[in-house]
Amino acid sequence: MPIAEIYLIVQVADVVGGLNTVALLVLVSIVGAAMVKREGMGILARAQSELALGRIPSRELVNGLLVLFAGALMLTPGFATDTLGLSLLFPPTRAMIRGVVSRGLSNRAAAGQPVSWHFGYRGQGSVVEAHSTEVDPGIGELGSTDEG
Repeated sequence: MPIAEIYLIVQVADVVGGLNTVALLVLVSIVGAAMVKREGMGILARAQSELALGRIPSRELVNGLLVLFAGALMLTPGFATDTLGLSLLFPPTRAMIRGVVSRGLSNRAAAGQPVSWHFGYRGQGSVVEAHSTEVDPGIGELGSTDEG
């Protein structure tokens, strides 16, 4: 992936210039950060509403994880990771990805397998990692994707 990112950056720099390329990367990161904040706050409000109604906010939890992942991608310099991160911030594309993630989690839970995620980001000497394991196979219907 780093080689692909460097290649894309060099190609863009050849077309628009080095300074413009850096400015574009910074601009996309700023816009992405604002979108992550906006989407995250909206997801948090919906999750709180679900909890107030006595329901488990499973859809909102998956959305929150996808937005968190989008934020990590937006921190990574490069056009490919920014494109993937931005796609996770738009509700229609996030809904498609959420459906795949939710079905995978539901299938694992139904089979009695622990649901475990691990993702990490390594860059510039810093490490960000997250671990989550769900061992209760009766976690309910996590795969509901009928709402946009």
